[in-house]
Amino acid sequence: GFHHKYPMTILYDPARKKEPSPQYVTERETCLKYFEKWSEQDQVEFVEHLLSRMCHYQHGHINSYLKPMLQRDFISLLPKKGLDHVAESILSYLDADSLCAAELVCKEWYRVISEGMLWKKLIERKVRTDSLWRGLAERRGWIQYLFKPKPGESHPNHSFYRTLFPKIIQDIEYDDQKIVSGLRDNTIKIWDRNTLQCTKVLTGHTGSVLCLQYDDKVIISGSSDSTVRVWDVGSGEMVNTLIHHCEAVLHLRFNNGMMVTCSKDRSIAVWDMTSQTEITLRRVLVGHRAAVNVVDFDEKYIVSASGDRTIKVWNTSTCEFVRTLNGHKRGIACLQYRDRLVVSGSSDNTIRLWDIECGACLRVLEGHEELVRCIRFDSKRIVSGAYDGKIKVWDLLAALDPRAPASTLCLRTLVEHTGRVFRLQFDEFQIVSSSHDDTILIWDFLNCTPPDGTPQQQQQQLSTRSPTRTYTYVSNKHYEVISLIVNKILPETAGTKEILNYMRLVSSHFRDILTVELPNQILFLFLEELKTFE
Repeated sequence: GFHHKYPMTILYDPARKKEPSPQYVTERETCLKYFEKWSEQDQVEFVEHLLSRMCHYQHGHINSYLKPMLQRDFISLLPKKGLDHVAESILSYLDADSLCAAELVCKEWYRVISEGMLWKKLIERKVRTDSLWRGLAERRGWIQYLFKPKPGESHPNHSFYRTLFPKIIQDIEYDDQKIVSGLRDNTIKIWDRNTLQCTKVLTGHTGSVLCLQYDDKVIISGSSDSTVRVWDVGSGEMVNTLIHHCEAVLHLRFNNGMMVTCSKDRSIAVWDMTSQTEITLRRVLVGHRAAVNVVDFDEKYIVSASGDRTIKVWNTSTCEFVRTLNGHKRGIACLQYRDRLVVSGSSDNTIRLWDIECGACLRVLEGHEELVRCIRFDSKRIVSGAYDGKIKVWDLLAALDPRAPASTLCLRTLVEHTGRVFRLQFDEFQIVSSSHDDTILIWDFLNCTPPDGTPQQQQQQLSTRSPTRTYTYVSNKHYEVISLIVNKILPETAGTKEILNYMRLVSSHFRDILTVELPNQILFLFLEELKTFE
């Protein structure tokens, strides 16, 4: 029958073990006495002899007996040998899902992960290698909890990073999908970053939308109609209108249940935000003698800059006036504040660096030929854009060193815009700038050959354009990017007309999209396309 045709390998079953015979018990003792007298090498050789005389199923049994003896939980054993750092180093290669699983293996693994601060290290690795994480870390402020702490400060414990990670993932997911733009036609538009389609139009303002900020729940906008309006991101409904300023609202910032707005009416309003619908005026800060163009704040100070040529510093918790930073010769158009540093740009064509704690001007950067309209800085550099169409990159650390000669401070001047530059964002890998010449430029990723001929001839290549709209010359680089993207997005058969319509869409809408402060990732959809053309 069946069994003869297919002989089975019978594995030794320890449960069916018979009682050992008395003869075996006495002889076993004798054998063990001999065995224990031999050297380790001899013992091994003897066991090899025994094994070679055994049959397959016996080998199977011995194998299953040896397996657990040979397994080593090296993550638990390494620390016992004083090698915690090796165990940490091994686990630090895991991604988030694997790290979650590793925490559940046993108490010892969990201890290695928490004492090794591996969630913090995972976040740091992401920030070092991914520009999206880098941009978010800086914009959301949690970069302060990464890398080396400031002298005299210590970082939070392991569980802080364990809960921060999923929050960042959620942040990236919502931030990646939409672009929110405030437009001159009194509306706010939400765009789907993947399709470039407008998914919602928020109407309610009766004047141009001049500033906005958004997170995953709300969009808050300020307008030339003097109001601040709050919108629900999900439904697009207007949930609150704050009527306080009596002239255009020029800038606003919100964070952690607090908002600061500033206006052409020369005042600054500080608001407490309990929820979308419960926003109450805490204090009005008065002191500027002209329109307040820009505000920024953290838990210590509120900083405001005005057309009256001054920057004023206020205490965040008491709202009391602290000091004035004097030095600019004309009105101030832009400013960024972080840690102790304030960097401001003015219509006196200069950029100034200030120490907020003592009010000293640390450096004046000269080089722009017109009003400095936008400024951003990170830990290494300052990027500024001006109405002369130039973007300059400055060495921040050198600028903070009083001995560094002025001529060494400007690292690069990017001259490509033919109109005023009025918005820029940057991170480790690119600078995204936009200008009144209807162009958006992405520096670093662009390495395309422009179309042949003069601008006029190129303009003719774009022949049949709608006469109802004057079409500004699109810079070579921008033309390249758009046509590459157009060719990729539109079907092969699409003719010049569709491309032109598309280019018109891009230039008219993106100009407006970039009139509001947006994340570094605003042009991720462009960049994703561009990477394939590098």
